[in-house]
Amino acid sequence: MPEKIRDIIIIGGGIASHTAALYTARAELQPLVIAGVEPDQLSTTSLVENYPGFPEGILGPELINNCKKQAEKFGAKYIEKKADAIKKEGNNFQIIAGEENYLTRTVIINTGASPRTLGIEGEKKYWGKGVSTCATCDATFYKNKTAAVIGGGDSAMEETIALSKFCTKVVVIHRRDEFRASKIMQKRILSLQKEGKVDIMYDTVPTEVLGDDKFVTGVKVKNVKTEEEKELQADGFFLAIGHTPNTKFLGNLIDLDDHGYIKTNRNQHTNVEGIYSAGDVQDHIYKQAITSAGTGCQCALEVEKYIENLKNQGKY
Repeated sequence: MPEKIRDIIIIGGGIASHTAALYTARAELQPLVIAGVEPDQLSTTSLVENYPGFPEGILGPELINNCKKQAEKFGAKYIEKKADAIKKEGNNFQIIAGEENYLTRTVIINTGASPRTLGIEGEKKYWGKGVSTCATCDATFYKNKTAAVIGGGDSAMEETIALSKFCTKVVVIHRRDEFRASKIMQKRILSLQKEGKVDIMYDTVPTEVLGDDKFVTGVKVKNVKTEEEKELQADGFFLAIGHTPNTKFLGNLIDLDDHGYIKTNRNQHTNVEGIYSAGDVQDHIYKQAITSAGTGCQCALEVEKYIENLKNQGKY
């Protein structure tokens, strides 16, 4: 049987959830955070240099732990369980997590988006040690170094442009014989190629990430047409092959876009009253820690307003 009806349950363990937990806890809404069982992306990141307030940077796990401690200080409760489903129960919502059911008046969904990976040897070993999915976050670490970017869409072009501002060379590796990116993005990459800042390897796939047990040193690649294999020197290996939003557990409860991301309005409302969403699970454009925290704050303020309205209308 579900326990008492809570005012708010937050699903997800990233910075959007910690921010929402902090704000709702300070509003005395006693948030419960179902944080999941897998680490969020910031927890697997090394140095974060683009989060305001830390002029020397801060380690990703430290930032996340600090945010969680701050929310807990004001009364937020956390459980390390995975939310398996959400069901509407009248005007409330039932969250199913393993053997437990939780009943709540509102839900904030911040389950993030998982970067697509190749599953090749060395990729997991050097994750956060040269293997990255965010040039905007990590490009400055590769000043005067060489980086490889995997992909052929707009995201790969954007990653390449960001890296080219710092790297001596960026190698774009694409499995087809032409990019699928927009014409304007391709034009920019080809311009960088003419300037000698970018090399392009078409019809090529990476087969192994190489390293010295501490950091990435290169990548082994294979031409899909000739089967020729060779090793490239590279200090960074950037995956730009897309993300998968973690929304399967939602079923048909709320509206998703064609790529599976949660649809929200400018106030972070979904199409279902009482359900809100923040962070990368509803943001396929910016995907930054600071934007996730900002939308987490928005959700919390909207929840506070919603609960207050329920009380004023006698529906609490």
